Amino acid sequence: MSTVRDKVVVITGAAGGIGRALALDVARRGGRLALSDVDERGLADTAALARAIGAEVHTSRVDVADRAAVRAHAGDVHAHFGQVHQLYNNAGIAGGGATILDADWEIYDRVLAVNLWGVLHGTRAFLPHLVASGDGHVINISSLNGLLAQPELAPYCTSKFAVRGFTETLRLEMLQAGHQVRVTLVHPGGVRTNIASAALAEARGRGERITDEYEARIRFYNDHLLRLSPRQAAQAIVRGVEADHPRILIGLDARIADLTARALPRAYPALAGLLFQLLRC
Repeated sequence: MSTVRDKVVVITGAAGGIGRALALDVARRGGRLALSDVDERGLADTAALARAIGAEVHTSRVDVADRAAVRAHAGDVHAHFGQVHQLYNNAGIAGGGATILDADWEIYDRVLAVNLWGVLHGTRAFLPHLVASGDGHVINISSLNGLLAQPELAPYCTSKFAVRGFTETLRLEMLQAGHQVRVTLVHPGGVRTNIASAALAEARGRGERITDEYEARIRFYNDHLLRLSPRQAAQAIVRGVEADHPRILIGLDARIADLTARALPRAYPALAGLLFQLLRC
């Protein structure tokens, strides 16, 4: 078992969504929290809620895409608590709405910087402390789109498939080296967060042309696909972590995606293409 009580637990992207829900669930289980995000107001709100539960909380404004900042954060957390036991690489952003040929390189740069490099930065910076604890655990958040691809979402799918490969390699290396560091990969399905709406707002902020189809897709996601509450997702994740599950599928949609990709590897791209064509109608 990889219990949370009295453990120092690092969570990135803790200002809202799954990150906030993870922080509050860990707080209820008696964990000690090191929380980070670029959204300082949201981060402060999460910290206040966790402290109200009774948790010890340390916060830092950190952009996980900034390697030096993440390295400094790891040192700061270790200096504050004296040890680190668990790392949730949760911070992530959406990125899509255009085909591979049409998507701007800036979208790839930013999505990969946060979703992939953020995971790499966090893992590399905190891993020595997790190894030294003798009871470490790395939890990396991928996505349903790390199991099954989706048209017009290439930057996001690329990042989440890469997180899957990186995490599975990390697990092998920890086992091979005999380190007492467990590794868990999480594939959430549709969770009620603002990730889709935030992607639309960012695209507007960059002055991109927003098609009616893209706006309709965001509405469909928010109204029909993003159904599971962040609290339900967080509870399932932390239960899986405490049970030492190497992989956690969150939601029926994630389980269906996993089964479809494994059972129908040749047919699922055509099926997915048909599905998303229907969604445009």
